[in-house]
Amino acid sequence: MRIDVLTLFPDMFRGVLEESILKRAIEDAKVTINLVNFREFTTLAHGQVDDTPFGGGAGMVLMCDPIVRALESLDYKNAHVVLLTPQGKPYNEEVAISYKKYDHLILICGHYEGFDERILNFVDEEVSLGDFVLTGGEIPAMAIIDSVTRLLPGVITDESIVDESFNDNLLDYSTYTKPRDYRGYLVPDVLLSGNHKLINEWRKESRISNTKKKRPDLLDK
Repeated sequence: MRIDVLTLFPDMFRGVLEESILKRAIEDAKVTINLVNFREFTTLAHGQVDDTPFGGGAGMVLMCDPIVRALESLDYKNAHVVLLTPQGKPYNEEVAISYKKYDHLILICGHYEGFDERILNFVDEEVSLGDFVLTGGEIPAMAIIDSVTRLLPGVITDESIVDESFNDNLLDYSTYTKPRDYRGYLVPDVLLSGNHKLINEWRKESRISNTKKKRPDLLDK
């Protein structure tokens, strides 16, 4: 998979892409991440990419032309283009799973007051990380890169993906490690039994119990 990120602040991604699982995925050629500073595609003086909004109002609005020129430099016609904005549809595990089927994903990071509305003619969808506002789309882009890359074949074990939270609209089961007794808090006896049938049954019940307690809204789905 190739992921292009259109951003005014490519340096924000350096640490995220140079550590842990993402670093290994890039080194193993499971994914290619390309950072594009769309300021380099403006035709205006001083690298200008935004201007005041028609009709007045606070803030500055990103113009279409630098972003569209950056898209065209990537041959985006066969890519899935995502605009990161608080007005987009909520991002979740289902969306992450749908993204892994694309060979080419392009993420456009906003900043300032927002985008010229006409940019929507050049993207496939708008996506939001949640019902809150950030200073830009860089952090959502990092989250999407991480959540999609880990789903690609060979990045992490298949078993880890099958059993994790949000599969089947259930949270993950509770897990424990050594010591068995930590300040009086004990590991459930069944996990120490060696009986894998009972352990699997307990884990299924744990998923349901955790979901009821922490995210009962998921059970409605």
